[in-house]
Amino acid sequence: MGNSDYHTPRGVAVPPPKPFCWAVRTALKETFFPDDPFRQFKNQPPSRKFVLGLQYLMPILEWAPRYTFQSFKSDLVAGITIASLAVPQGISYANLASLPPIVGLYSSFVPPLIYAMFGSSRDVAVGTIAVASLLLTSMIGGVVNPYENPKLYFQLAVTATFFSGVLQTALGLLRLGFIVDFLSHATIVGFMGGAATIVCLQQLKGMLGLVHFTRGTDMVSVLKSVFTQVHQWRWESAVLGCLFLFFLLLTRYFSKRKPAFFWINAMAPLMSVILGSILVYLTHAEKHGVQVIGHLKKGLNPPSLSDLAFGSPYLVTAIKTGAVTGIIALAEGIAVGRSFSMFKNYHIDGNKEMIAFGMMNIAGSCTSCYLTTGPFSRTAVNFNAGCKSAVSNIVMATAVMITLLFLTPLFHYTPLVVLSSIIIAAMLGLIDYEAAIHLWKVDKFDFVVCMSAYIGVVFVSVEIGLTIAVTMSMLRLLLSLARPRTHVLGNIPNTMTYRSIDQYPNANTVPGMLILHIDAPIYFANSNYLRERITRWIYEEEDRVKSCGEANLHYVILDMSAVGSIDTSGMSMLDEVKKDLDKRGLKLVLANPGSEVMKKLDKTEFIQNIGQEWIYLTVGEAVGACNFMLHTCKRTPPTLRMPPAVELTAQDNV
Repeated sequence: MGNSDYHTPRGVAVPPPKPFCWAVRTALKETFFPDDPFRQFKNQPPSRKFVLGLQYLMPILEWAPRYTFQSFKSDLVAGITIASLAVPQGISYANLASLPPIVGLYSSFVPPLIYAMFGSSRDVAVGTIAVASLLLTSMIGGVVNPYENPKLYFQLAVTATFFSGVLQTALGLLRLGFIVDFLSHATIVGFMGGAATIVCLQQLKGMLGLVHFTRGTDMVSVLKSVFTQVHQWRWESAVLGCLFLFFLLLTRYFSKRKPAFFWINAMAPLMSVILGSILVYLTHAEKHGVQVIGHLKKGLNPPSLSDLAFGSPYLVTAIKTGAVTGIIALAEGIAVGRSFSMFKNYHIDGNKEMIAFGMMNIAGSCTSCYLTTGPFSRTAVNFNAGCKSAVSNIVMATAVMITLLFLTPLFHYTPLVVLSSIIIAAMLGLIDYEAAIHLWKVDKFDFVVCMSAYIGVVFVSVEIGLTIAVTMSMLRLLLSLARPRTHVLGNIPNTMTYRSIDQYPNANTVPGMLILHIDAPIYFANSNYLRERITRWIYEEEDRVKSCGEANLHYVILDMSAVGSIDTSGMSMLDEVKKDLDKRGLKLVLANPGSEVMKKLDKTEFIQNIGQEWIYLTVGEAVGACNFMLHTCKRTPPTLRMPPAVELTAQDNV
């Protein structure tokens, strides 16, 4: 690059100062209100603002006036379809949670009605989930035996549901939904797969007709309990269970091959319950070792407000269980809602969904329900059935209400082995080995997180597995902050573009210069590492220059385009780097610092220290200025050279 080609670079501007209150308000808005939910209230009269506020809290008030009979026909079909799945699944998951089977039906009546009023998704179908049921058994069952003290166990279950609802509502109202994002995809895949494996193993109790079974949730305890009772295995239950499991898996396979017949898979659990009940009734199999549900009382949900055990000595356990299950339920429900909303090209508000889930769990805890959310299997059936709105949840709740009022005696002869088959068939779909293989191909650390969650859940406990996975995810986050990547940049031939020489091997380093790219904000957690890493880059570059016989190093250019912010520790690091370079006879040059960085550089007087002339808009301009100095001031020591912009001004004056 010749001197005649050099042009005076444009300076990097320092943003104008803003009032403190404006800065705080902007920061809070960007943190808690990135979607600006209040924009619809601007320039509206008070009466309209009141209506909009009600519609924001209860979306049903917004879409109900536009609801059509054509949409109702679609929702009616979808609601009846998911009700056929909700009844057997509700009974099965309540049995998994060590709760009375009728509680599973209660949980499919009140919560869907509440969600229909507060939820923003058109597709989510509300119900209980296996993972939360397993967590209840594991955490509350660890302190209270559900068979020896069923009343206290039920009280702690509804109390945990109440605290889940309070937590979910608070997160939604306080706009803290980003907390759920700390459960990474890898964590959820591993945790769900591990929980599904344990749930399947625990169903061996029902499949083999065992009466006594371990309360542990790890694989060793479960298998030990199974194989130490070989003499008590009931071949009748095993044969019946295998037949129904084969039937359920066959219908799922057929529905996947022929998506138009999705309803066959949706109806299969209810058909299994009906066929199993008829078979047991006709053959009197309950007298030959096949366990049945027994009596289910008729009637709607009894109030359970008085059962909330706020004064129980196990209250801490209930709170902890509620917090863990609440977060898991939020993660699954919001992820499911967002996934299906993309297919129909509409947006759901994550914070509204949290409020909806929280309200329905608070209401559920007062009406003999336990934790509910938006399970994937039920939502997928609702979506495939052609639902148009949350009215499908109302239809489902109505069907469950009819079942509670009139049809519960029909479930007396339903064999428990059928319920175990239904749970196993549902859980096998949660063991997503393809996702684990994909993680291995894409990101090895994510695969390690996934397998850590899986192994922890399967071989230790559900809580420990979740804790291990979350800890490793947080460790990765901290490592990415504490050890940011730095790259040496080179010039792409025949361009003014500078990119990493690792990514572009054909990029050429610039003689006399070391161009470094910092790939993260600079905070107290990584400032010392960056100082040491920059120093090491300089040592390595000087060694390379000596070994290759190239021109000596004169300039170190820091590309700060990816540095979104910097704190006082970061500013101290830059000051130390500059002093170290001055001692070596090298010059520090900054390229493309952002507005937040420039504010800190200005307030700490670092700009005056380094000189405004050594801060450039782009890496290309910085390289051009340094090249100009190298070609025009070869005999002048770097520390005494006049900055290029100042030199040009002096020449113009002459």
